[in-house]
Amino acid sequence: MRFSGLRALGVIMTVLLGMALAGCGAPEPERGTPGGAAPDGQFPVTIQTAFGDVAVPHRPQRVVALGWGDAEVALTLGVQPVGAADWLPVGGDGVPAWLPADKRYTAPPVMLGTMDVDMENVAALNPDLILDTRASGERDRYALLSRLGVPVVSIPPGGEQYSTTWEQQLDMIGKALGKTAEAAAVRGDVDAKFRSAAAAHPEFAGKTVVVGSRTVGSYGAYVDGDSRLDCMRRLGFVQSPQVQALGGSGFSVTISRERMDLFNSDLVVIFPIGLGADEITRDPLFQSVPAVRDGHAVVLSDEEISQAFSSGTALGLSHAVDQVVPLIAQALAK
Repeated sequence: MRFSGLRALGVIMTVLLGMALAGCGAPEPERGTPGGAAPDGQFPVTIQTAFGDVAVPHRPQRVVALGWGDAEVALTLGVQPVGAADWLPVGGDGVPAWLPADKRYTAPPVMLGTMDVDMENVAALNPDLILDTRASGERDRYALLSRLGVPVVSIPPGGEQYSTTWEQQLDMIGKALGKTAEAAAVRGDVDAKFRSAAAAHPEFAGKTVVVGSRTVGSYGAYVDGDSRLDCMRRLGFVQSPQVQALGGSGFSVTISRERMDLFNSDLVVIFPIGLGADEITRDPLFQSVPAVRDGHAVVLSDEEISQAFSSGTALGLSHAVDQVVPLIAQALAK
C-alpha cells in the first residue's frame, strides 16, 4: 500500500520547486507525571498536533522521519532514524552537507520516498514513532500512518501544509524524543546567530526584500508562511508589500514575465530550481528590474547554500546565515 494523492502531490511539488524499519523490543516506559508533563527525558510525554494530543509512552528506539527536515532534526538531537525521506533532495542517506560529522548516520536508514511513501516499507521497519511534523497535514495521510498503531507526530495545532516553523519542528521533535534540553540549546544557538547577524548589519532593518526562484517554466516569489522569508525577517528585512498582496493560501506566488516589476525592492534574493543560475543572470527581463540593474540582487548559484536557505531547519538556517549574510550585505552596499 502506498500513500499518494493528487492534492499532496501538487503541494509537495511546489515545496520541492521552492527549493528542492527487523523489529526490536521496546524498553519499559520511563515514569513521568501524568498528561505529558514529564521532566526532560522521562516518559510518557504528550505532543499537541492538528489531529489531537499524541502520547509517546516510552523513549523511541525506532524512529521513522517522513516530514520535510524531520530526519535532519532528529539527527541534530542525537537520534538516528531507521527510515527517512529525502526532501531537498541531497541524495544518498538524505543528510545535508551542513550537518557535522558527529550528527550523521552510523548505519544508513531505509529511504522511504517523498511524494510517494511506501507504507509496506514503513511497516516493515517496525517503528515506534513516526515524525511527520512538516507535511501536507491531510487527514487521509495521518489516518493511513496511524493504522500502524504507533504515535504519529504530525503538524502542529492550527498548522497548515508544509508551514511548520523551524522552532515548532524542533520543539515537537525534541519533546517526542525526550530531548527537550538539547532542542532548547539548539534553538538558543540559532536565535543567537540571527540576533548577532542582525546587530552586525543595522542597515538591513526595514529594507524591503523579494525572495524568489526561477524554474524552467516561470519565476516565483515567496509570501508569508515560507521559511526563507522568515529568515530574512529575522535579519531585519520586511516583505515586499506588492508581492505579499498576491498571496493566497500557499506560501508562494507565480510572477509572470509581464510583471517582473514586482521584483523591484531594496533587495532581491533568488535561486534557480532545475536549471543553471545563468538562466537568471543572463535574462534581460530580470536584469531590467531596477534593483537588479543597480546591483541589489543576490543569485544563490551554489546548490548547497540554496538548499540550506530552503531547508527551513535549525542547522540549515544557521548555515544559511553564515553563507548568505555576507552576500546580501555586499549587494546592499552597492
